[in-house]
Amino acid sequence: MKRRYLMFAVLGCALVGAASLATAQDTTEKALEKYRQMLRDDPWSNPALLDADRGEVLWKTAAGPNKATLEKCDLGKGPGVVDGAFAELPRYFADANRVMDVETRLMWCMEKLQGIPRAELINRPFPGGGQPVKNLGAIATYISSKSNGKTFAARMERPQEKEVLALGKELFHRRQGPFDFSCASCHADAGKRIRLQGLPFLGQPAEAKKVIGEWPAYRVSSTHVMTMQHRLFDCFWQMRMPQMEMGSDASVALIAYLVKNAEGGKIDAPGLKR
Repeated sequence: MKRRYLMFAVLGCALVGAASLATAQDTTEKALEKYRQMLRDDPWSNPALLDADRGEVLWKTAAGPNKATLEKCDLGKGPGVVDGAFAELPRYFADANRVMDVETRLMWCMEKLQGIPRAELINRPFPGGGQPVKNLGAIATYISSKSNGKTFAARMERPQEKEVLALGKELFHRRQGPFDFSCASCHADAGKRIRLQGLPFLGQPAEAKKVIGEWPAYRVSSTHVMTMQHRLFDCFWQMRMPQMEMGSDASVALIAYLVKNAEGGKIDAPGLKR
């Protein structure tokens, strides 16, 4: 009998502890959401807007060995056209014979127009905590902001685009690495969280539409802008996967899959994240 009472007592304590933890998590999440809403209510409170302004200056400033600007870079709507271009990416570019997202296309333009070597662009392309986003990321933030209010409309109809989209879906669900994780391990079900942070159900279009359009975003926890390429790099690092190269086929394919899931979703970039 004593053992039975002890078992019930331990079970009762465990249930009380679990309930307390759930209450603490719920309270924390509500407080975080209140904080996020306060920032959204004041559109000028987002520090990423400073990086968007910096990106516009960089877009128009001659740089690299060729002393050229990026104003002749074709993002899919004609040389130099920025308005609405982000909403239609990724897409296939015949001049590069590749499907590209915004950062990969910018990297190609910086190499071809400005003469900046690719090796230089992919070497430590993302900022550490507390450091400002790199130039390429700032330009991507500027370009994304010029599609603010529009909806994702990447067509993904060409054979090359369909092939990349299929690869992205496969990579999203493929379990790999030392922890046997996949993107779907965290983002293919509702109600999941890591510590106190809720995880979006990116495999579901309704949820993807709410989230994907907020990238690039300012990360309050690291005090800098994080682009989608950086976000994927960080996810692979957390899964202890081999380092994902900036602009690699795998990164573009995953972005294509996520954007396709978010098709029709509103773009609200740059966003604000925890």
